[in-house]
Amino acid sequence: MNVLYVNHTAEISGGERSLLGLLSAPPPQVRAAAAVPRGDLLRALAQLGVPSSPITGTAGSLRPHPLYTPRAVAELTMAAWQLRGAARRHNADVLHANSIRAGVIVALARLLRQGRVVHVRDCLPPGALTRATMRAIAAGADVVVANSRYTADWLRASAPALPLRVVHNAVDVARFDPGRIDRASVRAALGAPGERDLLLGVVAQLSPWKGQGTAIEALGLLRGEGVDAHLLLIGSAKFRDRATRFDNEAYVARLRERVRALGLEQRVSWLGEREDVPQLMRALDVLLLPSAQEPFGRALIEAMALAVPVIATDVGGPPEIVRDGREGLLVAPDRPGAWAAAIATLARDPQLRARMGEAGRRRVHESFTPAHHAAAMLEVYQQALDAAKRRR
Repeated sequence: MNVLYVNHTAEISGGERSLLGLLSAPPPQVRAAAAVPRGDLLRALAQLGVPSSPITGTAGSLRPHPLYTPRAVAELTMAAWQLRGAARRHNADVLHANSIRAGVIVALARLLRQGRVVHVRDCLPPGALTRATMRAIAAGADVVVANSRYTADWLRASAPALPLRVVHNAVDVARFDPGRIDRASVRAALGAPGERDLLLGVVAQLSPWKGQGTAIEALGLLRGEGVDAHLLLIGSAKFRDRATRFDNEAYVARLRERVRALGLEQRVSWLGEREDVPQLMRALDVLLLPSAQEPFGRALIEAMALAVPVIATDVGGPPEIVRDGREGLLVAPDRPGAWAAAIATLARDPQLRARMGEAGRRRVHESFTPAHHAAAMLEVYQQALDAAKRRR
């Protein structure tokens, strides 16, 4: 079957990385093409050999605004018109919208002969515009894929009639293979050669909901208790358009000021966007995911595949990935003291860290491989295709 993947932005973040992972190892029955805005994602798809058609992107927030909301509606409408042409050019049997906004594009395109799949990876704030968006998706989708049971529960509350399937994300276990990375040399290059240093990391876009502030506050508490820890912040402030939900650049400025106020300039490394994320993750003693709420938690399965223990928020998808006390620890968000205590527990017990790391790697190979993901998505596509055939 011909599957046309639709994305609303050229920025590469968690959802786009999941899409690129799927297209790196798609089901053998699938011929993939894409309709995405010009930019980083389009170039990444070209590197994978995926034929693509450019469409208009949008950064509009799903909250009412007198200027940005009309602009976003115009962008989505233009993208929907362009999608109709792309569907014809690529002879699409199934449309796979990779986000909520892409789902709106698919709904506006009104392509009734194709199966229509909408992949939901976020839980939006409540409001009239969110309700209207979800009603549009419900009317325009044959199958809605949620990236976790947590996201599915939110979707049911927002639009009870949605035809839902839960498909967890996958991790490239070949790329995130601890056996192919020399951990000692990476740590030496980072300036952490000894076992004395506890190397922590947050791998995420720099945005308020991702909780880097909690990690910084916890590090300050740990340093006050004499724990020799260093924090890597891997990622950058994405989605900088003024129409987006958060002012991410202002957030980064606040984080930097807080680091200075706590005297942690030599204990926090701002690494930005990196291509060597597997190497950096493998160098860590503990990966932190301190999000206020996390629909899934892609960084968790990447770290677990590398046998790195994790500490994650207990709100959202992480409890579906991490069994507390087994592959890592679960902690309530926005509580730096609790995060510092959890980190200190692992800092004191290298053997516990090693056991958690190995348990995490086993869990990934049991449940989060590309083969698992591809098989689940093939079932979704067949379900959508069957629905399209019934409409003809």
